[in-house]
Amino acid sequence: MELLLKIVAGGLSAAVCAVIVRRSAPEFAVPIVLACGAWIFMVLALDVGQVVQTLARLTRLAKLDPDVVEPVVKVVGISVVTRIGTEICRSAGEGGIAAFVEMAGTLLSLAAALPLVNEVVELLTGLMP
Repeated sequence: MELLLKIVAGGLSAAVCAVIVRRSAPEFAVPIVLACGAWIFMVLALDVGQVVQTLARLTRLAKLDPDVVEPVVKVVGISVVTRIGTEICRSAGEGGIAAFVEMAGTLLSLAAALPLVNEVVELLTGLMP
């Protein structure tokens, strides 16, 4: 909870700075947003590592095939990166580019999920008489 409060406070501070700067020098607002995003990633780096380790441990304990878990992790990662990228594009006033980034993220998520879909279809086909 303390980490979340720190991130929210930092994000709100950067947002206020970006709004103030955007009025007089709009070209400096996007670098403020990017710097805040980089800071948030650095703050979260240790926690993300713990999540990955825990997920790997749970995968081993449940005796799941990593080929089944990997597409799910990839889709989540693609979704997060796509969301951040589109919001940065929108913040820069480039809604058209944001739409293309969203489309690319959707297609890449679909491509990443195809091995999982293939596994499910094979499993269902094997269950049928």
